[in-house]
Amino acid sequence: MAVTLNPRAYKHAKELISDGNFVYDERDAWSEHQPSAQEENEFIRRHGFAEYGKWYLGINDEKPEDTKGHYEFPFGDFKKVHRCGLLAAESRAGQYKHYDIENAAHHLHGWLDERKAASAPKRSRAASAGKTARGHSAR
Repeated sequence: MAVTLNPRAYKHAKELISDGNFVYDERDAWSEHQPSAQEENEFIRRHGFAEYGKWYLGINDEKPEDTKGHYEFPFGDFKKVHRCGLLAAESRAGQYKHYDIENAAHHLHGWLDERKAASAPKRSRAASAGKTARGHSAR
């Protein structure tokens, strides 16, 4: 089986993360957050396989392009990138020695973590020191 990185999906995931369209969920949440077969079928019916493929980091060139089997390693719910989906893709790709996909998922996961940290509210120095906004002690 020849599974390789899907550059369109990688670019799509980067754009979504850059735009803040991601869910910062727990590692084990993917089984609950990944789209169901019915949701996949509905997405394909509405948008086609080309758009469907943008949500999968892997392409299996041994399967026809107009089948679900052509696309592997999902990372989102057709709306947002899910951290748990990237972690699952990274882990599974490593298990099957698809290192290009593993590295891409790892990079996206790291970038998502950075974006989340950058968007976290910053504590002011006054609040950190137990002071109110006017410099008075909060005690």
